[in-house]
Amino acid sequence: MSKTIRLTAAQALVRYLTAQLTESGEPFIAGVWAIFGHGNVAGLGEALHASRDAIPTWRGHNEQTMCHTALAYTKQLGRSRAMAVTSSIGPGATNMVTAAALAHVNRLPLLLIPGDVFANRGPDPVLQQIEDFSDGTTSANDCFKPVTRYFDRITRPEQLLTALPRAFRTMTDPAECGPVCLAFCQDVQAEAFDWPESFFAPRTWHLRRQGPDAYELSEAADAIRAAKHPVIVAGGGTHYSHACAELQTFAARHNIPVVETQAGKSALPWDDALNLGPVGVTGASSANEACAKADLVLGVGTRFQDFTTGSWALFAANPTLISLNVAAYDAMKHGAMPLMADAREGLEALTNALGEYKASGPDAALKSDWFAAVDPLTEAPEGDNALPTDQQVIGAVQRASHEDTVVMCAAGTMPGELHKLWKAPRPGAYHMEYGFSCMGYEIAGAVGIKLAQPERDVICMVGDGSYMMANSEMATAAMMGVPFTVVITDNRGYGCINRLQMGTGGAEFNNLLEHTIHSQPSNIDFAAHAASMGAEAVQVNTIEELEAALATRHKATGPYVVVINTDPYPSTPHGGHWWDVAVPETSTRDEVAQARKAYETARKSQIAG
Repeated sequence: MSKTIRLTAAQALVRYLTAQLTESGEPFIAGVWAIFGHGNVAGLGEALHASRDAIPTWRGHNEQTMCHTALAYTKQLGRSRAMAVTSSIGPGATNMVTAAALAHVNRLPLLLIPGDVFANRGPDPVLQQIEDFSDGTTSANDCFKPVTRYFDRITRPEQLLTALPRAFRTMTDPAECGPVCLAFCQDVQAEAFDWPESFFAPRTWHLRRQGPDAYELSEAADAIRAAKHPVIVAGGGTHYSHACAELQTFAARHNIPVVETQAGKSALPWDDALNLGPVGVTGASSANEACAKADLVLGVGTRFQDFTTGSWALFAANPTLISLNVAAYDAMKHGAMPLMADAREGLEALTNALGEYKASGPDAALKSDWFAAVDPLTEAPEGDNALPTDQQVIGAVQRASHEDTVVMCAAGTMPGELHKLWKAPRPGAYHMEYGFSCMGYEIAGAVGIKLAQPERDVICMVGDGSYMMANSEMATAAMMGVPFTVVITDNRGYGCINRLQMGTGGAEFNNLLEHTIHSQPSNIDFAAHAASMGAEAVQVNTIEELEAALATRHKATGPYVVVINTDPYPSTPHGGHWWDVAVPETSTRDEVAQARKAYETARKSQIAG
């Protein structure tokens, strides 16, 4: 008869978490972020306290941003480890739904443990309970169902015996990887059960590396050999598979140029001769011209999102599309020829299958012409009369960076400018959350990156609009002594969307603060605000002052914030591509009518999916 141990359901969950290991012997769940409330403090809170020496518990200031920290942590580590986040029921739980969607889109592991209502229904309705008038089994946590890869509601302790292995299978499966929600009824958390001791035996979760099917490999190799102008699109899966070295070897051996998505950027060093740079809507002319000419496109670990494909209008030659992807859902998109495999395994198999094949390679002028056009934009301006541009700010940060710097961002103006202009020296030097483009990811995400790789120099680029969305984890970073640099570019509103509004014929309206309804002009002192949360903060007025401030950043023992006012209008005029943003068919504005004509013309170049 197997031995048992009597634990509450919450104690059992925590003990199980501590026993799930990576291949290097570390706990897969590196720690738990928690904001306690009546739905989790008595049960899970007690269990976490009892196991605090085995698994750390950190307290943040917002449930969504705690999740963002966890997601940046796992993203920076290529999904090799993850974190858990717990909340009470009601608003604490629903605050995490946005982060769950971010994890789902980016295929990132995240263990969500929101408290839930009483399984016994005795006190119904409890504080913060959402009641469904026609379904007694529904709670607010049902919001997680469409944005998680696995959802379970724990209404009896012994259900954890099946739910927890399923949760870890999901988080560690390369094809199914994504967020998991275990909605934990608060009375069940406190219930005891006699658990088999074997349930808590240490288990190592091996990274499965799926090799390609022989038929799919042969078909892909034949297609590549027949191509005159092949191009590789490197996506985030290249990093998740830890396949950057294999990609560089594959490209060099077969002389095939590589272009990078937002998630794939830094897969190759920026100065690799075969790296033609960023692709798509925020891409370089070098990359986009190569893609327009391509007769074959090999996607490696990419979802072929619309920013990558220029809303499927980028590939003018209507090329053969091969998708090397571990997930069938992504491998089959847009009629692609699937090569279902782990990126590293697939690239190595393709290299062997292609033998001595070499493509003609890219025109070297594509790359040199691109940098000749954009490098002047990042230079320090002469004189201090005008507001600095975002390009000039990026140039200053680039000059202050080094081999160990990680530049990170998520939404607004900076993602497009960084994608075009940032020169990433090695894998992991560029961290962009652009799958969900979630405003408010930045500050919390910087904490996660620094926790994942303490030796790295982390620089967070964030606009004033995104900073205002979510900045409270600045206080968490200060409290925990997590050092990183934040560069806040204050253009006094949502400059990126204001430019999009103007570009589609609209009037400037409700984006820049000067174009919103207000009785008093906005005058936010971001440096003072950051300092009030414990950061070292300084306001600068020029690029020269910005560079001087960045030069002292390594002296800070916690978050270091530099604020600079910028011009909301200029963007990099070179590169880029059309993006399908529907323009009204009718309007009283002549500008909209003209934009509609241009829109209808551009749509004719889209490839039907």
